[in-house]
Order: sequence, then structure tokens, then C-alpha cells
Amino acid sequence: MVKMVSHGKHIAIIVEQLNKFNPENQSMEDFLNESAKVLQTLNVTDENFVLETLAGCIEYKSLLDVVINAFFVRDGKHCLFSERNLYVVICYLATFQLEELGLQHFSRIVKSLDTAKMHKFLRFFFNALNLNTWIKDEWSHFYDSLYVKENWIDPLLRWQPKMQQVIEQLTDKLSNCTTIVKTSTVTQPKEFNLTVPKPRAIPIPLPIPVLEKSQPVPPSTYKSPKEKKQLEEIKTKNRRKAEIDNIPVKLNAAAILREGALYQRKMEQELKRIENLLRGAKDPSEFLEWQKQMRGKDLEEQLAEIECKRLQGKLSHEEAVLAHQNVIQENKKKADLMREEKAELMHQYAEKRLQEQKEMRELVEQVVEGHKNAKQAKLKLQKYKQQIVQEVCEESRELLQQALEEEEEKLRKRYELIQQIRAIESLPSLKNKFVDLTETGGHGLICEMSIVELRERLALLRETQKAAEEEKRDQIIHEKQAKEQLLLDKLDQISLFRAELGRAAALKQEEKKRKSQSGERPVKDERILNLHQKIIEKTMERKKQAELLKITPQKTSVTSVKNSLQQNHWKELEESRERQFKILQHGFMARETAQKMAAYEAAKSGATVCILRSEVK
Repeated sequence: MVKMVSHGKHIAIIVEQLNKFNPENQSMEDFLNESAKVLQTLNVTDENFVLETLAGCIEYKSLLDVVINAFFVRDGKHCLFSERNLYVVICYLATFQLEELGLQHFSRIVKSLDTAKMHKFLRFFFNALNLNTWIKDEWSHFYDSLYVKENWIDPLLRWQPKMQQVIEQLTDKLSNCTTIVKTSTVTQPKEFNLTVPKPRAIPIPLPIPVLEKSQPVPPSTYKSPKEKKQLEEIKTKNRRKAEIDNIPVKLNAAAILREGALYQRKMEQELKRIENLLRGAKDPSEFLEWQKQMRGKDLEEQLAEIECKRLQGKLSHEEAVLAHQNVIQENKKKADLMREEKAELMHQYAEKRLQEQKEMRELVEQVVEGHKNAKQAKLKLQKYKQQIVQEVCEESRELLQQALEEEEEKLRKRYELIQQIRAIESLPSLKNKFVDLTETGGHGLICEMSIVELRERLALLRETQKAAEEEKRDQIIHEKQAKEQLLLDKLDQISLFRAELGRAAALKQEEKKRKSQSGERPVKDERILNLHQKIIEKTMERKKQAELLKITPQKTSVTSVKNSLQQNHWKELEESRERQFKILQHGFMARETAQKMAAYEAAKSGATVCILRSEVK
């Protein structure tokens, strides 16, 4: 566990260093190296703690920013933004270092800081609702949700009850910090000796004024103002304008080429489709309409089948309840027979147990006599082992003495050898050697050359390399200019395609608004009506049979609980069936809309492609 003398001092150092960090101008390694130079005055333990906390706050900045930003929006509205890094450090220690620090040390760090700020932040962060909902969801955007839950959220929830005690201590500390006002003697006022005034005469009451008749409320109060209608018209006009206008979007080279290739491929496909139509191909609208009708019939049959299965399940449930009530009556009879058999078996077991206890006593007496003989043999064996141990100890002492003498002899010889080597190394030696840079090494190699010649050749090689670089640079510039020209041509082509697609999208939007979406149609089937009737009959029969049954209060409560659980189960099953029904219908509507859009595009694309081809030419 980390131990520090002044907790507030070290937290202040960490906050100060975090305020200096700029991720755009320096890396984390450079920042930590510079911080280590500043922290040389601290001892090793405190320096490691400060550096580790700095590295963790930078590494997990994205996770910590989620919590701190939400804190400043919700509970920390009146907190200073300059103290943001203070909350970042406390959030990091609570999330990643609480296991290592321990609750006691962490509470000392918190209590060394401002009480009101720490109380507000810890109450916000260690809220179980916040941890289980939006904090877990936001952290799951950066890391795997299972990893976030097991390594961060679950430990924080385990610490939450103990941290609640720390928060209560901070609350008590805040409540006890009220200022004590010194009491002083208060001057007691005395009444003045004034003359008593004479009683005034009662004034004559003024006549009550008659209120004028108020005007009625104007009818314009209950009508919506003209400005609202004008704003709606302007809003609709702006929306239509935004749907048609081509808003420029900045694209990179790859996006321009990719979009240009896409439009080129679409244009080729449309030309091919028009050629097929000219050759005698058929329009797919009739097939799409037939396909829509078939899918609608399939959907209705599938929904009716689902409803039948649900009602069959409910009917089987009612039949199972009836069968269960019949089983209860049979079980009563079987229970009476089992009680009688159990009493007889218990009597036989008691007699058998008494016989076994008697045999066990006799066996224990025999074992005790055997233990007495074994104790004497154990003492003899112990004396024999002690004699063997004494003999082994004497032999080991002699071997140790001999090994020590041999080791001392080896050390003495090694020491003499070291002295001789040091004496040889202390002798002076001449190491001066003159070098001529114009001469070769004299090794007898064909490629051998002097240092002066080597330098000249290196200079020539550098000049050749520089000329090659200039030539390559010119080539790159020409290629870049050609690529820019190609991108400009592609952008012109893309702008033409986008203008036509915008017009087509506006037409689709207007047509979509004119068409009303079809609602859910009620499913009517004879099988479903018959199943409903059977369920009502079985329910009435079950209620009548339940009134005839006489069950004890304890068993009645158990069966009522079971019945309530079964009712909840069937209620959930019905809800799941309804959700499946809506999903299937939504899927059918989505397919139908997609088919309409495809047919509409097929009808409009011929004219669009012809326009585009004329504009491109």
C-alpha cells in the first residue's frame, strides 16, 4: 500500500502537472520525463505514486471525461472549471486505484481536500443508478461491455456501501462547520414618558364605488396568431428548399474517385437496362404488384397461425390447471397411505439403531485395548530414531569442516593470482601510432583505397544521389498536377449526378407524403374464434372445480402463488406474441416500401439518365 505524509500536497502537484500537459504539442512519454525531473525532491514512493497517477489520468482520459463532463452539467454547475483536473484525479483513484490504496488511505486523501467539493463529487459518482445506467453505457463505447462491467462497474458497486459511509462522514463534517456567534449583552429599551393622545373621532364612511361593466374577451384570444401560421409556411418552404438544394461537402481524393466510379457504374447499368427495354424486355411493375399481394397473404396467414398457437397454448394451460386439481385429490389419498408406512418404517429403524449402538460399544472396547499395546511399541521406535540422528550429526560435522578447509585454500590461491594480474597491468606501455590518410591499409585487397580517396568517392556519390532526387521530385510534381486535374473532372461529373439525384429525392418525398400508410388490420379466422370459445368454457369449468375443492390454507396459498406465476407467464407470452406480430408486420411494410421505391426509381431513371448523358456531352 502507498503511504504518503501530505496527501493534499501530492494531489495538488498532480493537478498542477496535468494543467501543463498539452497532447497536441508533446507525447505522454516526454511529459512524464519532464514531470520526473520536477519531482526529484520527493522520495521514491511518492514520486512513483505521482507518476503512475499522471500516466493513468492521461491514458484513461476518454473514460474520465465522460464522468467529469456529466458532473459539471448536473451536480457541479456552480463548480469552477479551472478545478476540472482535481475531479479527474479523484475519479481515476476511485475507479482504478481504490483496490490498491484501500478505503482508509483513499478517505484520508479525500478528507485532506475541500470537504464540500469532495462531498458533491463522490455523491454523484458513487450513485448506483448512475453507475448501472449511463456511465456503463458510455464506457462501453470505448471498451467491451463485458470487460467494463467485470473490471470497473462491479468493483465500484462493491465499494459503494463503504464509500457511502465516507460520504456521510463528509456530510457530518459540513454540518459541524457552522460559525459560532459570540453572545453579548443586549440593551433593554425603556418606554418614553409621553402624553396619552386623545381618542380620534370615527370618520364618516365613504360611498362604495360602482364598478363599470367590463368588456368581453375578444375572440382573437382563442385563435392561433397569424405569425405562427406564417412561421409554419416558412418552415415548409425551407424544408423543400433544403431537400432540393445541393449542399457542398468537402471530399478527399479517395472519396471523389470512389463516388465518381459509383456514378459511372450506375450510369452503365441504366444504359444497359434501357437497351434491354428497347430490345423487348418487360417492365417488372406487374411482377412487383403480384409479389406484394402474395406477401400480404403470406403475412396474414402467418399472423393467424401465430394467434392460433397462442390460443392453443392458453387452452392447454387451462387443461393443465384442471389436471393439476385432479392430481391434488389423488395426492391426498396417497399422502395418508405414506404416513402410515412411514410410522411403521420409523419403528423398525429405531430397533435397528439400538442394535447397532450395542455392537459399536463392543468394538470401541476392543480398539482401546489395542491402543495400549501400540503405545509401548511407539516409545521403542522413538529411542532407536534418536540414536540414528546423533550418529548422522557427528558425520556431517566432520564433512563440513573438511569442506571449509578446501574452500579456504581455493580462496587463497585466487587472491595470489589477482595480485599478479594487477602487478602486470600496472606496468606502463607505449600506444602511440602515426596514421597517414593518403596511404592504404596494406591488406592486399583489390578494392583497397586510402581515406582521402574514400572521401572523394563519397562526395561524388552524394552529388549523383542529389541529382536523382531532383529528377524524382520533378516527376512527382507532374504526377500530382495530373491527379489534381483528374479530381477536378470527377468533381464536375459528381455535381451533375448530385443535382439530378436531389431532384429525384424531392419528387419521392412529395409522393411519399401524399400516400397514407396502411394500419394494422384485425385478424379474423374461424379457428381463432373457436379457440376463444373453448378457452372461455375451460376457464368456467376450472373455476367451478376450484370452488368444490377443499384445500388447507397453507396449500391454498402455495397454489395461489403458483397460479399467479402461471398467469404472469401467460401474460408475458401474449406480450411476446404481440411484439412478434408487430415485427412481422413492420418487416412486411418495410419490404413493401422498398418495392415501391424500386419501382418508382425504375420508372424515373430512364429520363434521368438521358438528361445526364446530354449534359455530360
